[in-house]
Parts: sequence; C-alpha cells; structure tokens
Amino acid sequence: MQQKQPTINTLRLDLWYGLVLLIFAIFIVRLFYIQIIKHEDYQRAALSGQLKQYEIPAGRGIIKAHDGNNLVPIVLNEDTYTLFADPKFIKDPNPVADKLTGVIGGDKGDYEKKMRSPGRYAVLAKKLTKQQKESVEKLQLIGIGLRVEPIRTYPQGALAAQILGFVNDEGKGTYGVEQYLDSSLTGKPGLLKAITDVRGVPLASSGGNVRREPVNGKETVLTIDIGMQRKTEELLKAHLEQVKSNSGSVIIMDPNTGAIKAMANYPSYNPAEFSKVSDAAQFTNPALSSPMEVGSIMKILTMAAGLNEGVVNPNTSYGDSGSIKIDGSTISNVEGYNFPATRSMADILKFSLNTGATFILKQLGGGEFNEKGRKVWYDYMVNRYQLGKTTGIEQGYEAEGSIPSPTDGYALNLQYANTAFGQGSNITLLQMAGALSSVINGGTYYKSHLIEPEGAATPVVVRADVVRPEVSSQLRSMMETVAASNYRYSTREGYSIGGKTGTAQITKPGGGYYDDRYNGTFIGFVGGDRPEYVIVLRVNEPHVVGFAGAQGAAPLFGKVTNMLLDNFSIKQKTQ
Repeated sequence: MQQKQPTINTLRLDLWYGLVLLIFAIFIVRLFYIQIIKHEDYQRAALSGQLKQYEIPAGRGIIKAHDGNNLVPIVLNEDTYTLFADPKFIKDPNPVADKLTGVIGGDKGDYEKKMRSPGRYAVLAKKLTKQQKESVEKLQLIGIGLRVEPIRTYPQGALAAQILGFVNDEGKGTYGVEQYLDSSLTGKPGLLKAITDVRGVPLASSGGNVRREPVNGKETVLTIDIGMQRKTEELLKAHLEQVKSNSGSVIIMDPNTGAIKAMANYPSYNPAEFSKVSDAAQFTNPALSSPMEVGSIMKILTMAAGLNEGVVNPNTSYGDSGSIKIDGSTISNVEGYNFPATRSMADILKFSLNTGATFILKQLGGGEFNEKGRKVWYDYMVNRYQLGKTTGIEQGYEAEGSIPSPTDGYALNLQYANTAFGQGSNITLLQMAGALSSVINGGTYYKSHLIEPEGAATPVVVRADVVRPEVSSQLRSMMETVAASNYRYSTREGYSIGGKTGTAQITKPGGGYYDDRYNGTFIGFVGGDRPEYVIVLRVNEPHVVGFAGAQGAAPLFGKVTNMLLDNFSIKQKTQ
C-alpha cells in the first residue's frame, strides 16, 4: 500500500508544536536559571529596593516630683513626626514639594533641594503635629514617609528648668538631670526590618519583618517638692526685682538626708523652648556651677571647727583690737566694730567680726598663725566639709570650686586668715548647704541628691564624724541668737530658726577686689526640735543701702522661712 504523504496543514501543525515545545523549554531553562542558579542575586537586588531597616524609638523615661504626698509628672513625652523622603522613588520633586508646602507650610525650594539629594533618606521637616501627619498621609505621595519622634513636654511649665535640663534636637540629654541621667533615661530603641511597597511604606503583614521591641527609659523621681519649688522661685524673682539684682539662687535642703527640696535660680528659661535662648549661661545651674567667695557665712564653719577641736567654747572671750596685721596686711572689722573691746564667741557671729574668725584660726595653731593651724583648717574645709570637691549630685556641669593649699603659696597666713571669713576661696551654694547640714544635724555629712532613692534605700553617708553632736547643739544655739538679735522678721515663736549673713567683695579679673561691688549671701535653718530645712542663698550685686548680706540677702531668708512655716507643716519645738 502506498504511504500517505503529509499535507501542508500537518506540516504546519508539527512546526507549531515544535515551536511551542522550544518556547516552553526556553521558559523552563530560564526559570531554572532565575529561581535556582541566580536566586540569591535576584533576591538581593529586589530586597535592596524594598527591604528597609527602621529604628523604633524608645520612650524616654518620665520624670516625676513630689507634690505633698503625691507624685506628679514634671517631664513627659509627646509624639511628633519627622517627615522624610526617599529620593529614589521621587521622579519629579517639584509637584511633591508643592503639595507638601500646601499642607504643612515650609520652604518649597528647600524640600525640592533635599529630594534631589543623593542617598536614600532625606529629612524634610521635624516636629510635625498629629494633624499635619494625617494631612501628609492623605496625599499618598510615593517616596514620602513619616516616623514618630517623641519630644519632651513640661506640664509644670518652666518650673525647675535648670534642675531638669532639656533634650536637644538630636535626642541627647543636655544640662541638668537630663544630661546626668541620659543613659538611663534614653532606654534602648527597637528594630524593624520591613518589606516595603513601591512608596517605601512597610508592609506590616510581611513574613520578612524582624522586630525587636524597644525598652523605654527608666522612670525617675526627684526629691524636690513642686509646691515648695514654685513658691521659692516666685519669692526669689520678686525679691531680686525689689533689691534691683539681676541674678540669684536659693537652695532648700533636708539636712537629715541630703535631699534637695527646692533649688531656684534666676534668670531661668523654658525647657520646651530651649532653642530660643541666646545666652547658654542660662542653661547652667548657678547654685552648683558658679562658685564664689561666700563671705561671712563661712564664719559658721570656722566656729564649728574651733568648737570641735576644743580650742574655743561658747564661753570663750578674747581681746579684740578691731583689726589685726598679718603678713604685712591689715584685716579689719566692719565700721562700728573696729575699736578695742572684749568679745565673746557669740559676738563673732552676731557682729560678724573678721578678727574673731582669725582668732579661731590662730587657736587652731596653738595660739599662733602657723602651718599647724592652716593644716587643721584645711582638713576641716576639704575633708570634713567637703569644700573644693564636687558633691556628685545628679546634674551636669557641677563645679568643684577651690581651696588654697596650706603649704604652697605666698603670704599663706594672710591667705588662710581670709578663708576663715569667706574670702580667698571659691565655694558653691550647694557645698555650703551640705557643710552647714553636717554641722547642725549632729555631725553627719549626707550626700546631696536630687533623685529619690529606690525602695528602702537609706541616704548615703559621706562622713559621720564632721563634728561632735554637742558641737551641733552649741552651734544651733549660737545661730538662733544671731537670728533673734539681727533678723527678728525671720523668727517665729515655738520654732528653731538660726542664720548668718555674708557680704562678699567681688574679685576683679586681674586680681584684687572692686570697692563698690558686693554679693549678698545667707545661710540658715528652720525646724522644731531638730532642723528640718537648711536654706542657703545668694543675691548678686543688690542695689541696697547697707550691707549686701544684711539688706540684700537676709530679707529673702525671712520670706523663705515664713513660706515654709506657713505651708509645709514644720513641727513646733516640744521643749
């Protein structure tokens, strides 16, 4: 039988069949090449455009403070939003910038410039509100994203600004508690690796997400009392205006724990608007960052050393000539007490006798101005009263001040005689608060602190034998006599109130002192059977008639003590 020849249609069918097989084979080979051989390369290329890593900010630790028996926030966090662009996804920046300007304002040209910049992340705007964020999201702009950025808010306004410090635009704690505790307040950020869509928006349901939860910063409780802090700031500001002084500070400390209950400075600032401050000096806390020659409030500590060493006692008297020559220079009492007289130890504090302070220094040397006396007095200042050292309080930029060497220098006896009545050394108000607390509380120096100890933690004792308990009792009695004699407006029946003024000449930059410029200082306490609060303050260059201490600083002490007595339940003496 003759074999049938294939028709043209059959040939065409075979040809198409073979072509389909070839194409199919090509697809199989290509898919094998892409999915097996080059899988990792293509996956890497795809993910380079769609896999992004995001840091999830940790909530910064909240700061609270006492308000009577309650704890209330003094620093909180609020979510704001950072607007950013991925220039890779933006083909034409002009219309994008135009739309953004329409909903959030700003500089259209600046937006365009940033969207044309190299790289994958360009910040366009910071601190957008929730409303602005929602307006941007409605635009659904490709290549535009938002990320949450918490900022600090201050429910108490500008209260305690220089204690708190602030968080700068880079999220770094700056000045005050924010700087000192930055690492614990910051917390640890979380991490999100996310597959994104073409607009760079994370796909939350993607199986490629890898998330590490953020750990919020540690909550912190301050020792300050909000009501006491506010009233102290108000009193300070009003008083400085009254005496025409441009600046000053007040510290209120619990002498039985070292806790700071109020620390006020003027001028101050609003930490929510730190960027508006032109003078960076306003950020510092002068109560602990600006040492000074403290003046005659130092005589309290000189007296404590003499009593504790047993070289004088409350009944000791001496012949005062009104002035004394040391190393060729003359030290005199203030006018009205610069004549010969027999003086008691109480008179030294009551009349603020410079010759009396040098008399005690002389007794520390066995009756002479010498190295022995200088070394004993140096030991009290530095090792017992902790002067010339930072206290370690939870603040940025604490100053250590300076105490001269007892063995190295020129005219050392004169130099040390000056330190006995508060000249020739540089000391902060905080150092004086800690020192006074130690000599009136029975002799224990507690570490100054602004952070409440956790749980049942006890106050940190720096030194337990500053002076003997009986010396504390004697010194409190002498200070009460001074207050009752010189500052009756600051005393009140049934309470123990004592204090001492200081008037300190201001040093010239090139050496020596101005003849007409003085700072006023005051150091004192208030309580019942025991001192409950130590108050130390300074009023810089008050314009008053009389002494800067007596007329510029002492009235503020009276206002602060009366505020404490009227508002903070100080118990009366029982005997």
